[in-house]
Amino acid sequence: MSKVENIEQEVQELTASELAAFRRWFLEFDAQVWDRQIEEDVRKGKLDKVAEEALAAHRAGKSKEL
Repeated sequence: MSKVENIEQEVQELTASELAAFRRWFLEFDAQVWDRQIEEDVRKGKLDKVAEEALAAHRAGKSKEL
């Protein structure tokens, strides 16, 4: 059985309160992983092209205030 399959089985056996606590933990964990990935992509310049396209569209009047 793979590690993921073991985790899936363990999650299925959680009580409702344990599952709620796990959800809260996992959402926070996943958000932190996402934030680190975005920060690394920014540092490596991976988003520069997208940012410049968005700024050019804004300068051309193709955006609106939210």
